[in-house]
Amino acid sequence: MGVGERQKRVRAYRGQIVSPGRPTVAWRQDRVRFWVAIAAGKKTREAGAAAGVSEPVAHRWFRNAGGVNPQLPSTVSGRYLSSSEREEIALWRAQGAGVREIAGRLGRAPSTISRELRRNASTRTYRLEYKASTAQWHAERRARRPKIAKLVTHDALRAYVQDKLSGSIFTPDGTRIGPVGPAWDGKNKPHRGDREWVTGWSPRQIAKRLPIDFPDDPVMRISHEAIYQALYIESRGGLERHRSWHLRRGRTKRMPRARTRQQAWAHVTEDTVLSKRPEEAADRKTVGHWEGDLIIGLKRSAIATLVDRSTRFAMLVHLPRQAGYGVIPPRKNGPALAGYGAITMKNALAATFSALPASLRRSLTWDRGKELSAHRSLTTEIGLPVYFADPKSPWQRGSNEHLNGLLRQYFPKGTDLSRWSAAEITAVAAAINNRPREILGWRTPAEAFEEILRSTQQTIVATTG
Repeated sequence: MGVGERQKRVRAYRGQIVSPGRPTVAWRQDRVRFWVAIAAGKKTREAGAAAGVSEPVAHRWFRNAGGVNPQLPSTVSGRYLSSSEREEIALWRAQGAGVREIAGRLGRAPSTISRELRRNASTRTYRLEYKASTAQWHAERRARRPKIAKLVTHDALRAYVQDKLSGSIFTPDGTRIGPVGPAWDGKNKPHRGDREWVTGWSPRQIAKRLPIDFPDDPVMRISHEAIYQALYIESRGGLERHRSWHLRRGRTKRMPRARTRQQAWAHVTEDTVLSKRPEEAADRKTVGHWEGDLIIGLKRSAIATLVDRSTRFAMLVHLPRQAGYGVIPPRKNGPALAGYGAITMKNALAATFSALPASLRRSLTWDRGKELSAHRSLTTEIGLPVYFADPKSPWQRGSNEHLNGLLRQYFPKGTDLSRWSAAEITAVAAAINNRPREILGWRTPAEAFEEILRSTQQTIVATTG
């Protein structure tokens, strides 16, 4: 079957165009809903659900935009047909309605409807058909007005920006120094790995320095936002995306501002904040209220530290590596093999506190680290309620912070703590507990805690007897 005369006329009217590919999976209003959700602090998956698209599509939108919100207006001008109007046109056209009848129903000029049917109809089939999805796709594609980035057209400006952002570091004799850095993989900078040594000016520093270095050349001007967009949005061009590793934080996508304001403390619930802790813990007269934290060493090694608020008695919890550490490559949301994942931490604390009488397990105050995310299971298992200190308030766990400072004499920062066995860690705890303290009348924490423990055991015997 050949091409009809009407199709020939429409194709001639629209002109020769290259194949634009397949239609998009969602329309403009869907992207508007997606970016509104992103701006509100939603995760990419949640924003995709709000827009009615799948999770892979949502992640592709966010990745292709480099995390930069395109700031789409929530509505389009009434001059243009909307997707809902195009659906009405397709329906009425299929029912045999004429151009003027459709125009009257929509309140549009007949020429608008006629032009819509000719410009946005599907001409790649034998029959000249009008489909709402294809028409909306053509309209959105035609409405794009891409602007060539300034860094693409001005070589001198691009060279200056690249030199200040990614320039190499040299010694006085001209020798380039510093590690080469890992191969580019499109993700954020390597975690705790070498990064390439570069000049590392921020985009704002570059933008503000240009008028000083080129006061008489108005072409050598660019905003810091334009530099960020050139780094984050691949389609903008001008700068290679791998140069985003040369930013201070090394992110390859922009972090939405609302996300930075969110607190990653979902495990801290209303009933576990410090204000809910029993008042008797504040005066330090009752034994059994503990403070805890981790001291971190090299290669993600750690030791859990516990101290009683009353007697200052310390307990150290051995956190050995899990099977597969150093063999299984680390990945996001993968197994916690370093030794202080939530479940591993819960089990280690449960084993430590289970050796004490229930009367000496009154509460545990921790900082807001996620290693204690399984605190509810810990409370259910051994009856130890857990409370979390306020953000950035180490003085609310003063005894534990003091203990950690003492322990750095034995476990300095930057050393591998996993090399010490449980017996060796226990011996260090005993040395700490046998130091006399002025606050205890120059008794040792071991003596004060032993006295309370002996008294508790005698009470239990008397009660059972």
